[in-house]
This record gives sequence, C-alpha cells and structure tokens, in this order.
Amino acid sequence: MNQQTELKHVSVLLSEALEGLAVRPDGLYIDGTFGRGGHSRAILAQLSPEGRLIGFDKDPEAIRVGNQLAAEDGRFVVVQRSFAEMADELESRGLLGQVDGVLLDLGVSSPQLDDPGRGFSFLNDGPLDMRMNPAAGQSAADWINSADEADIATVLYEYGEERFSRRMARAIVARRAEQPFTTTADLAEVIKQANPAWEKHKHPATRAFQGIRIFINRELEDLAEGLQAALAVLAPGGRLAVISFHSLEDRQVKQFMRREAKGDPLPRNLPIRDAEIKVSLKLIGKAIKPSAAEIAANPRARSAVLRVAEKR
Repeated sequence: MNQQTELKHVSVLLSEALEGLAVRPDGLYIDGTFGRGGHSRAILAQLSPEGRLIGFDKDPEAIRVGNQLAAEDGRFVVVQRSFAEMADELESRGLLGQVDGVLLDLGVSSPQLDDPGRGFSFLNDGPLDMRMNPAAGQSAADWINSADEADIATVLYEYGEERFSRRMARAIVARRAEQPFTTTADLAEVIKQANPAWEKHKHPATRAFQGIRIFINRELEDLAEGLQAALAVLAPGGRLAVISFHSLEDRQVKQFMRREAKGDPLPRNLPIRDAEIKVSLKLIGKAIKPSAAEIAANPRARSAVLRVAEKR
C-alpha cells in the first residue's frame, strides 16, 4: 500500500472524540483501533513528554504504520492484538486499572475498503478475503464456499440486517455448486441479482457484505469483550469513547453503557441507598453525530455515532 492510499483515511468525529476523552497531558491512553493513526496522532499532540499511548490493531498494514510512528515518538507503542485483549496486554505491562482513556473507532477503515487486495469492497474487484488480519482465521471465500445455506442466511440477516437473506443464501449455494466464489465482484453480482428491492443510493450487496465481514472478523464478539476489557483497564475517572458506524454496533455500545451506568439489576422497592448500588460508568452527554459539514467533506462519516462514558 502506498503512502497516498494510507493518507486517504480521514478520522471521523476527531475533535469530538478528543473532547470526550478529556485528554490529560501526562495521562495513559489506549487507541484500540489504530488504523492509520489519525486519532493516535491527535492524542499524542495533546500529551506532554510524560504522557503515553498504546495502540492496538489486528491489521498488519496498520501495525507497519504504527511501528513507523513508534520509531518517531517514544511515547507511543503499537501492539498487534484485538482491542478485546487490551486487559491481558495491560496486565502484562503492570498497567491494569491505570488508563485515563480508551478510544474505539469501530468497523473497517477507508484504506481497507479502498485496497482491492483486502477483499472488503464490492466496488473494487479483488480476492474474497475480508479478514482484518489476513494471516489469521478463515477467509470470506473459504466460508462462503463451505457454509450451510441456513448459516449463510442467518449471518446475512443477523449481522447484515438483510431482509432478503434467505433468497441471497439460496442463490449463493446454487452458484457455488457450479463454480466456487473467489472474488468480491463475483459474489456481489450474485447477491445483486438475488436482491429484488434495491435501496436508493445504496449498492444492493451493501448489507450482505457488511454481515459477512462482521462474522468473519468476530466484530460484535470483539466489541462485547472489548467494552468489558475497557472497564478493567480504566482508572476511576477514566473515559471510554466509542465511535460506531452501524446500528448493531451502536445498539451494543448504548446498551452496555446504560447497563453499567444503572448498576446491578435489583428488584424495585428494596431498602437500598443509591450509594450502595454498584455502578461502573457515568454517561457523559448524549450521543454525538457528525455535522453536515463533516458529512459533506467525508460521506463515510454519515452513519457515525460517538458515545462517551466515565468510569466511576
């Protein structure tokens, strides 16, 4: 990947995320989704020489960019692990419970989408892969060519929120019996033909590709584990800022933050004082969405939602 491609990624809700983190100059921070380093560089710009930042990413291209940044700035280190494993990593460094802020910018990055070789996009033909880390796990092609029709339909429906999931799964299985899928354009065309109701301004394979990508990368499982891990690594008063890009992610983040802010579920009318209820988080403000100006400058920001909470 060349430098021009790397620089094409524009961090969404950048100033809002930094404001949500309330960066302390000498603090310890985690960028759980380093990507191409936009948020990390912005955090580093607000840190003093004593501040520290740890980046996490599964993508080898992101790690390459992160290692370059680490060589330039001794306050930063990057780790090739999922953010779901941040508690284990911080514990190994003796830093559990000492973090002042965790930022998660979920989903797939623009460089990943725009690189045909990664196999994420239905717009650019490439090998049907979709793995954040191409060296680990099952590729989309391996799965789509071997999974049961019912399993394919379930993934498209539950992770892609695709209402024509059964019709698409049936078409996929019928076509692979003649010839296995190997490219994104091939799969996108079969899905497109199986979609009877195209949405305006949206490619007919959008939801299906989202569902397959989320499943292949265990994105919702990683998110659930990562949110719990963030609670473990944060110090009291530390901030958790999460940017999501579709309703499944945002629903999970919203429910987690509200649940942890409400405390242990107890029967009503128990003679218990508020101070005795175990509450892990305090919600900070309301959900934040990009401005019209940001969406005009970066159309991929249109579905972004930022939520912030503080550890009690």
